[in-house]
Amino acid sequence: MPKNPFRHKMCIVVRVDLGMSTGKMIAQACHAAVGASELAKKENHKAWRNWRDEGAKKVALEAESLEELEALAEKAHELDVTYLLIHDAGHTEVAPGTTTVLGLGPDLSDKLDKVTGSLPLIK
Repeated sequence: MPKNPFRHKMCIVVRVDLGMSTGKMIAQACHAAVGASELAKKENHKAWRNWRDEGAKKVALEAESLEELEALAEKAHELDVTYLLIHDAGHTEVAPGTTTVLGLGPDLSDKLDKVTGSLPLIK
């Protein structure tokens, strides 16, 4: 069996309780991916560069509530994982300021698994 080429990843955690359309979820996830990448490039450049050079693996996961997203952000903070909460402008489907997505990393996969290891993949 070939060795896994991805030692690093980025996790995008989307709130599914908001009932966002698929397009809205994708747009919010893109905001999180771009924002987390830019932040990690500044705050954790070595991990960001390794992640980019490995192929920039991203994993999209579900959160059931704002409280769950905030708890994940707190855990990321405790583990010194770069993270970014996305707050929507409110022009389309959700109220202004609604927290929609959490971007985590990029960082070592094992480190991110300590934050998101129990979450289901978005289906």
